Amino acid sequence: MEDIQSEPALHKVLGYGPDGYHEIAYAEWGNPDPQQTVICVHGLTRNARDFDKLARRLAENNHVLCPDVVGRGNSDWLADHSHYTLDQFAADQRQVIARSGANTVDWVGTSMGGLIGIVLASEKRSPLRRLVINDIGPFIPVAAVRRIKDYLGVDPEFSSLDEAEAYLRQIYAQTIPMTDEDWTHYTQHGLRMDEQGKYRLHSDPKIGETIKRYWAFMHVNLWSRWDRIECPVLVIRGEKSDFLTESIAQRMATTGPKAEVITIPDIGHHPSLQSQEQISMITDWFDKSAI
Repeated sequence: MEDIQSEPALHKVLGYGPDGYHEIAYAEWGNPDPQQTVICVHGLTRNARDFDKLARRLAENNHVLCPDVVGRGNSDWLADHSHYTLDQFAADQRQVIARSGANTVDWVGTSMGGLIGIVLASEKRSPLRRLVINDIGPFIPVAAVRRIKDYLGVDPEFSSLDEAEAYLRQIYAQTIPMTDEDWTHYTQHGLRMDEQGKYRLHSDPKIGETIKRYWAFMHVNLWSRWDRIECPVLVIRGEKSDFLTESIAQRMATTGPKAEVITIPDIGHHPSLQSQEQISMITDWFDKSAI
């Protein structure tokens, strides 16, 4: 077996939207392979480097791309925050798929990344061959969005990495399991330094404005798209998740693509995908569902 790279190659591709062109950054693992390409997409306020452990494992047999959704990580911020929409995110990921050189890809999406996966998988002649969804469903209860909206759109500043890590441990308390090393990794890649030498979150604080204005007062409902998905789907769910409740997961298992659902005990929103046990849930499913 070839040595697996310890760090990804970093690239950018152009996306387009109402604000014109913008750059989408992505981390690349493994060698280009149009037959075995996996795309991993992160949650609402996180970034591509959350998948480093999973990507290293997948790169043993796959070409892996992990994009920063626009407004996060090393991708551009949009001039108009109202354009941070699921449609824009999906359009950008079509560009990432095109850049991969693959006609079919496997998709791993955590939370928001899972929603983007649902949109893309529901389209006619979708390039998504298999879909892994980490703790999100076609329907999001209002209570779950209201719970997180308090820290959306804020722009805290930190004097040290330790101070920032303490903050991240608090707001992502349900994201488990996480070792001390995992939290350090989350912190290092989840921050940027401003002109005054202060640490800030590595995302556009205006991302939350659209969520607060629209999502907090309505249910997100993609069931019509769910029913159009034809590829195999694995759903990983935290037992205590308020985003993906048991009843929603049950409907996902019995309608549309009739997903296989794995529920992890004593975890909320969302499983971290950092432990070898959780990583193996994905790699084992890919192995047994090989096409």
